[in-house]
Amino acid sequence: MSDAVGTVQAAGREAAASSWLGSLARLGLVARGVNYVLVGVLAVQIGTDASGKEADRQGALHTVSGQPGGAVIVWAIAIGFAGLTLWRLVEVLYGRPGPDGGKATKRLTSLARAIVYGVVCGSIIAFVTGSGGDRSSDEQSKDFTARAMGHAGGRWLVLAIGTGVVVGGVVMVVNALRRRFLRNLKLGKMSESSRVLVAAFGTVGRSARGVVVGALGVFLVAAAAAYDPRKAKGLDDTLRETASGPLGPWPLYAIALGLVAFGVFSVCEARWRDVHPEPETPR
Repeated sequence: MSDAVGTVQAAGREAAASSWLGSLARLGLVARGVNYVLVGVLAVQIGTDASGKEADRQGALHTVSGQPGGAVIVWAIAIGFAGLTLWRLVEVLYGRPGPDGGKATKRLTSLARAIVYGVVCGSIIAFVTGSGGDRSSDEQSKDFTARAMGHAGGRWLVLAIGTGVVVGGVVMVVNALRRRFLRNLKLGKMSESSRVLVAAFGTVGRSARGVVVGALGVFLVAAAAAYDPRKAKGLDDTLRETASGPLGPWPLYAIALGLVAFGVFSVCEARWRDVHPEPETPR
């Protein structure tokens, strides 16, 4: 029995280190990058009143699908997010790249990301097949909050989730400013100018994403505090709320450019990120 288990584990680790899985992960990073670039562009259009499309994933998918060959591109994005899901699940089983990649905290983080990417992948497939994936992030956020508050203790659950999202956004900004993301890149294979540019895109982009995530959490907390699911907001409403503030559209423009920067950084990750777990140390 132990020999059979060892054989299965060895086969799984070999698959985890395979080039095809690495290619899927890199395709997923590109797909994520395309998504964020499009959302950033749509956010700029919100500030200039040049578009009625939602500045979220659904708006990005509508933009892509309306172009020649758009359906093929959307399917490629769906496959990319499926690749991200599989990649993160592999990290749960075999750990992340790096000497401490097998820590339980990192495996749990990879599991959470795998769930998120899996949900995104499912929503993209639902969109392209016309089976109910056309709801905006705002509708989804309000519906989730309303359903949760309809149960006993649901208000406190929403409050807890919102608080966790706020904390997560703050952590994302702090880690971005500390440039912890550089640990995941193959810096030795990058030129000096590439390192400077990638670090800049990563710092700005990851900070902007953290700010947006934190803002989403704040609205969830507000919905729980007021016991009103209508106060919950998705990405599009969050960005529009930013544009309607006392400073006008300028904070929105800054966040939009940050999201575009994160999209560019994701594409850079596809080129230089180490996506394979550490080889097993012989015993």
